[in-house]
Amino acid sequence: MKKFNDFLGEQLQDDNFKKEYEDLQPEFDVIRAIIDARTSQNLTQQELAKRTGINQGDISKLENGTRNPTINLLKRLADGMGMALKIEFVPKQKY
Repeated sequence: MKKFNDFLGEQLQDDNFKKEYEDLQPEFDVIRAIIDARTSQNLTQQELAKRTGINQGDISKLENGTRNPTINLLKRLADGMGMALKIEFVPKQKY
């Protein structure tokens, strides 16, 4: 049985797949940042919902990638975790 990273490595050999995957990377990064921030504080989605006034179902949708957050929503999440939101532009990596 193949592991996910092995499978992904094979798929990334296809230029079309690689481009689509790279185009989605910023969204994956936002999702990962939300989940990492929440779990680093041992918060459940429900606890974060209470702190922010954001519906727990909406937090779930953000974390599973079926809802795109606004900047205001990200600020509310950060504030609810006692964090500041930082967004930055960085140079593209050349392959």
